[in-house]
Amino acid sequence: MMNMMKKQNRSTVVSVLLCIALPLTPYTLLTGCALPHVPSRVVYEDPVNYVRLELDKTVLDEWPQGHFSHPATLTKELIETILLGLKVQEHRITPQQWIQGEAPIVQVFSDEEVRLLAAQLAEGLAEARYNERVTFYLSQPLTFFRRTITTGGIYVQGNELHLLLGNWQMIYSVPAYGMIYDRRYPMRPTAAKGFDLLFEPADAVIPQESSWVDEMFANAKDELVIDMSKVEASAPPSVSAPPATL
Repeated sequence: MMNMMKKQNRSTVVSVLLCIALPLTPYTLLTGCALPHVPSRVVYEDPVNYVRLELDKTVLDEWPQGHFSHPATLTKELIETILLGLKVQEHRITPQQWIQGEAPIVQVFSDEEVRLLAAQLAEGLAEARYNERVTFYLSQPLTFFRRTITTGGIYVQGNELHLLLGNWQMIYSVPAYGMIYDRRYPMRPTAAKGFDLLFEPADAVIPQESSWVDEMFANAKDELVIDMSKVEASAPPSVSAPPATL
């Protein structure tokens, strides 16, 4: 009896590990290991872009201190200022910097993307519940099976705007078995990020602690916490050319 229970437990553990290690392979389809569904509500959607309200299961009903300050009223102009102030820089470790120097700092969003997102994010924040993030997905088709994507999400707590950039100008190839992973999970990276997310003015950024593991895999600077009172007091950045590709 004990041996049978041990075999069953071992089989269960192996199945779970395979589901974790192979989340995007045909194995998950054959064994019934399904990727979790994230409940969401559509704010805006066209054939290649969307803005949605996505449930955050880490926000608990019984813990009001962790609730988002939603619905939140942010003007389109303030969101434009924030989006234009976002920059990215290729993450280079010290030996790379010795050889190549520091990577250039470029704008995250093009002017067209800012115009699209500002109004839709403002609407999303105005409709969001205390446990919903506003997520966004922008894509540019390259071929029938390949596209360039920029994804992420935002939420408000008090006077702080939290913004995570899941993917930035990442080339995503749809697998042969058809799992549309990038559209389903905009907050999650589809590959190693390799970039640092920055904001101007820099004094509006509230520093956050990160682990050495995040530093190693360039995930330490993919999320920003912005003091919106300091953004409101500053002059909006001038509109510049579309961002360059690293």
